[in-house]
Amino acid sequence: MSDTKRPTTIERRELGRFLGIAGRRFACGEGAAEMFSRAVDAVWHRMLATPEYAGFCTGHAGAVLGHREARGAGQIGWVAAYEEAYGPLPEIWFTDEEGRLDETALARYRETGRVVAEWDCTPTTGDGDDLAPVGR
Repeated sequence: MSDTKRPTTIERRELGRFLGIAGRRFACGEGAAEMFSRAVDAVWHRMLATPEYAGFCTGHAGAVLGHREARGAGQIGWVAAYEEAYGPLPEIWFTDEEGRLDETALARYRETGRVVAEWDCTPTTGDGDDLAPVGR
């Protein structure tokens, strides 16, 4: 099924936006974007294993981005770029893969405009991928 015929979920929409931000960061020589949403990350992991991922990723990021484990914690560096392009982060960014919202983290973001979180992975331009996209 092509991407245009597939129903859009908020997680899928946000994955596309995240990949777009990540692609722009790589193009500007900036570091990788931190994936801090468990809900969006779960969709990313599922999509990596599909033939449609390359087209989805290229459509949003301008290139096929891979995935690598990169554990960390701190301020999320791409929030301002997201807000400039799309407005405030929606609740899904503060939701785990089971649908539980971290209301404290969301409230802190809404009060300060900053996101401080933990992450387990980041996109990559290809070298050192833990999970390589299908067909690459």
